[in-house]
Amino acid sequence: MPELSKERLERYLTALFGAPVAVTALVSLHESKASGAAKEYGYGHPVKVEFTVGGTPRAAVLETTSPGPFGHEHMADRARMMLWDHGAYNALPRHVRSLDVGAFDREGNLLSAGNAEEFFLLVDHIEGAGYIRDIARLQEGEALRDLDLSRADALCDYLVGIHAVRGPDPGLYTRRIRELLGDGECIMGLCDSYPLPHGFITAALLEEIERRCVTWRWRLKGRTDRLRQVHGDYHPFNILFREGVDFTVLDRSRGEWGEPADDVTALTGNYLFASLQASGRLGGSFETLFRRFWDRYLERTGDGGILETAAPFFAFRCLVMASPVWYPSLDESVRRKLFSFMISTLDAPRFEPERVNGSLDAL
Repeated sequence: MPELSKERLERYLTALFGAPVAVTALVSLHESKASGAAKEYGYGHPVKVEFTVGGTPRAAVLETTSPGPFGHEHMADRARMMLWDHGAYNALPRHVRSLDVGAFDREGNLLSAGNAEEFFLLVDHIEGAGYIRDIARLQEGEALRDLDLSRADALCDYLVGIHAVRGPDPGLYTRRIRELLGDGECIMGLCDSYPLPHGFITAALLEEIERRCVTWRWRLKGRTDRLRQVHGDYHPFNILFREGVDFTVLDRSRGEWGEPADDVTALTGNYLFASLQASGRLGGSFETLFRRFWDRYLERTGDGGILETAAPFFAFRCLVMASPVWYPSLDESVRRKLFSFMISTLDAPRFEPERVNGSLDAL
């Protein structure tokens, strides 16, 4: 990745905004650490750019994606992500705005795409605290507040709203289910990334999980009537809260349209993940949030079918959370419980939120 030059950045921003730009600061951004296992792997290196346009202060975030596994090996892989992000971010309510998509040349100049060596994305900088901080506070034993309940309700109602928008092309649902298995960022890409053997995790175990997920692909691929607007990566690191229940979402991923279970399992799966690290089961504040979220979503959407589609999406999230690459310091007992939950959920015809704790000891 070329070095980010202040002077070259000023030339690019001046052309973008059509007015003189002065860059005043470049600040590397890092994800907040929750209590428990730290998330130690990420796809890119965001930099906050503070600048003035004609004397008026502005701030933006310049995002890149690193070469690596999960389907990001080639420049064209990374370019596809950035080009999609630029349009898709601005099409979703409450999502941070994308200002431009561009590229670096071999000398590190920022320019249009014709002579691209590597792509970048420029998005608005939004103030706020990651929802992961609320999760960390509860993990550390602090009491559940009324604000915690209100925020969970607001996050649920947001999904109810965006999931009310039907998708335009049934084929996009089939593609989304196919990519849930085969995409480099999803189930098979994650299985390929596991260093093996790793404790109880063997190649045979991962192969068996893939086999179960293929069965789910054929079970779901025809349910194209369920195609809805989705975020696609709705987890606590991608939600920024300000005062009260005012929030912005970041980094929607893998397509504008998909299965609503993708978003609901992403957030509620993280409630489970945090609770397993804190107590070895789904309990206390996290059980309250988990059950409240599912109950509210089902009541407000009337979508009982989501319980029949959730399993492979939970498998995807569990493979991330149990990953020795993403969470190398995670206690082995938590990995085992995540795999147990995954296998039990894949084996059941329908997800039952009230029976999570009975599915944690299958291994």
